[in-house]
Amino acid sequence: MSALLVHIKDSMKEAMRAKQKDRLGAIRMLLAQVKQVEVDQKIEVTDADVLAILDKMIKQRKDSISQFESADRHDLADKEKLEMEALQEFLPQALNDDEVAAMIDSAISESGAESMRDMGKVMAILKPQMQGRADMGAVSGLVKSKLN
Repeated sequence: MSALLVHIKDSMKEAMRAKQKDRLGAIRMLLAQVKQVEVDQKIEVTDADVLAILDKMIKQRKDSISQFESADRHDLADKEKLEMEALQEFLPQALNDDEVAAMIDSAISESGAESMRDMGKVMAILKPQMQGRADMGAVSGLVKSKLN
């Protein structure tokens, strides 16, 4: 079992003991999604898989928050924010802008990328390194600007 998954399960137990209902719900939702991936793909998830699931769930929460706020449903937006905060607790420390720029430069030189056609090669190198530590949409935009 991955170390991150063990940490998540321990956090679930802590949330149960502390009677943190909202946090517990978010953690259970995460574990259910992990179990769904394990069953669907017939694999035992790794830390990278769990980080990918976390990224996806946090992105869904961000989208939901913006939609709820535009519809003046602040009660639902607040619930999504609480879930997102609980999920973000399991992400590794975020990269700063300088680290992201250095990793992009390194990946471009490593892949030998020269134009936009090579963007896939660069992103293939960056994604495993940055998963859960940087917004991949923003990283993609930075890579595009460097390759143009």
